[in-house]
Amino acid sequence: MHAFAEPAPRALPFPAIQQLAAADMAAVDALIRRRLASDVVLVNQVAEYIVGAGGKRLRPMLTVLAARAAGYRGEAHHQLAAVVEFIHTATLLHDDVVDESELRRGRATANAAFGNAASVLVGDFLYSRAFQLMVELDSMTVQKVLADTTNRIAEGEVLQLLHVRNPDTDEAAYLRVIERKTAVLFAAATRLGGHLAGIGEAGEQALADYGLALGYAFQIADDVLDYAGDAAALGKNLGDDLAEGKATLPLIHAMAHSAPAVQARLKTIVAEGDASAFGEVLAAIEACGSLEYSREAALRHAGAAIAALEALPDSEARAALAGLAEYAVRRRY
Repeated sequence: MHAFAEPAPRALPFPAIQQLAAADMAAVDALIRRRLASDVVLVNQVAEYIVGAGGKRLRPMLTVLAARAAGYRGEAHHQLAAVVEFIHTATLLHDDVVDESELRRGRATANAAFGNAASVLVGDFLYSRAFQLMVELDSMTVQKVLADTTNRIAEGEVLQLLHVRNPDTDEAAYLRVIERKTAVLFAAATRLGGHLAGIGEAGEQALADYGLALGYAFQIADDVLDYAGDAAALGKNLGDDLAEGKATLPLIHAMAHSAPAVQARLKTIVAEGDASAFGEVLAAIEACGSLEYSREAALRHAGAAIAALEALPDSEARAALAGLAEYAVRRRY
């Protein structure tokens, strides 16, 4: 760092971020509930079940904070945030069916509660409702970015499917999946918040860069928690990724750096999706320092996200975005 480098943007702690975004998020939640409504009872039941489960609402929060950081003073960012949350929720519904997951946020998944067919079809309803809301915003840029983003997310789902129980998945392949499955929606959420404010191409790009790097940091940190978290706090079973045959960064690193016999055993475990071998896998991950390696990777991406914010003027909203990058890699669930 040279002598005249800008100081890193200040970062708010997570409770202060929630407080700053509270009024906007209350408006987003109210809009989500209004626009979920359908005269088909099962649609209402499943949609309310998953949206009502709560969660961090991180993606819509990014949308409203990015808009505020870019100087936006209107209310259309609430609708944009709802679009982003509907797209994310649709992917969760489809994901849980594909992964045969039974637990999310500490309770039964929608597919466990209502069946696969209802989950897939209500996921489709949420996608199409997102596009209805998007069209109402009457911005070709918003429509193009989100159409491209949902297409990339679908590619990510298929790409991940190709790597299920694939012991030869390497770090580059893993990063390609999380770019499409997670990071592109973060980038769309932040970029379009800036677009609503008319921040200009350079500002939009800075916010997109922030969102993409944050998405990587968030997902890598999430994958670390699957091996090192607290199951009760996480609201899901530890080792779920292993049971689903997904080799994430901690395991990929361990497979690359273990002794040949251990490496061969790990590859067999991945190929079989052998959740009963979780303890064995954890021992190999710890022996190779793979959790620390993965945490460092998450921290690097969080640092890149914070650095991207230097292009924006200082504000409480910018400090909140920086704080979210820190929170993404330091959270425990």
